[in-house]
Amino acid sequence: MVSADELKYWVAFSGIPGIGRVRISRLKEYFGSLQDAWKAPEGKLKQAGLDSRSTDALVTLRPRISVDAEMEKLERYKVSVLVCDDPNYPSRLKEIYDYPPVLYVRGSLPAEDEPCLAIVGTRRPTVYGRQVTEEIVTDLARSKITIVSGLARGIDSVAHRAALDAGGKTVAVFGSGLDTVYPAENAKLAQAIIEHGALISEYPLGVKPKAENFPLRNRIMSGLSLGVLVVEAGERSGALITAHQAVEQNREVFAIPGSILSPASQGTNRLIQEGAKLVRNYSDILQELNLAIVVQQAEIKEFSPANEVESAILEHLSSEPCHIDEIGRRSGLTMPEVSSTLAMLELKGIARQVGSMNYVLARRN
Repeated sequence: MVSADELKYWVAFSGIPGIGRVRISRLKEYFGSLQDAWKAPEGKLKQAGLDSRSTDALVTLRPRISVDAEMEKLERYKVSVLVCDDPNYPSRLKEIYDYPPVLYVRGSLPAEDEPCLAIVGTRRPTVYGRQVTEEIVTDLARSKITIVSGLARGIDSVAHRAALDAGGKTVAVFGSGLDTVYPAENAKLAQAIIEHGALISEYPLGVKPKAENFPLRNRIMSGLSLGVLVVEAGERSGALITAHQAVEQNREVFAIPGSILSPASQGTNRLIQEGAKLVRNYSDILQELNLAIVVQQAEIKEFSPANEVESAILEHLSSEPCHIDEIGRRSGLTMPEVSSTLAMLELKGIARQVGSMNYVLARRN
């Protein structure tokens, strides 16, 4: 765990352009602490391996940065800080090569075992794009999949809202400091996300949105996720950058097919040509990511059996069909008990008959 005193200097270094994770690691190794590195003279910084540009940036900017004032500002905005040396730093994000050394967070990040899916697309979606996003995200959110996006106009905003409306969790990745909501019209949406997920950024407070920041933040969106779904994207859409970054990060890429006559679907159709998984509904995503069983087990775990007989039968149900006679033999229950209880579990949406008196666990709607 990083000490409070050392954390200040992680925050300070995150405000210096050109000093990322690799250079921070080099400084830490050379000086023993980032506090000592922050106070080191120019010559020592160069001896530690910093190039001239990074050294000049640090020497020029550090007199303007008050580490204590930065921490006070973070506290005022209720922003927590996670550094890559912290055990609570998202392990999935650390799988990518250029993971950020510092993450700023408002709200609560998903637990390590909670699957995430990034959803991106055009800022000018068609009616079709909005409808598809709402339907798929609603089902994914109800399946306990956390939706990750970038809070931009269009598909991003639709995805965040659909996740919240479905009672799910969502994470918005900023291309600025967390004290600047961009676009400003999404301020209320950002507040709702804080209450049911998190806003995150690699940029310290005070950093304004810049065009060059958004392609960089996309790597965090895909890095946090098991895969990326592109809903609608033109030939030059920024959403395609996220898809290509996902491929480099060994993440799955999904795409919604669209009309060959629609400019909004030119990019997604091309992704499918290049090997992205064509998505017709949320089940295609769950199956590809091997999450169908995980989701099913989580839903069953939430279900409270009404009695011991239900509990006994559930122990012998899975995604693999099991004959009613076999369930009776394994559970030690009488056939009337098994038959009537299975019928009740079917009514509750917990069990499903798949033919010839074979039963499986069923997804609850």
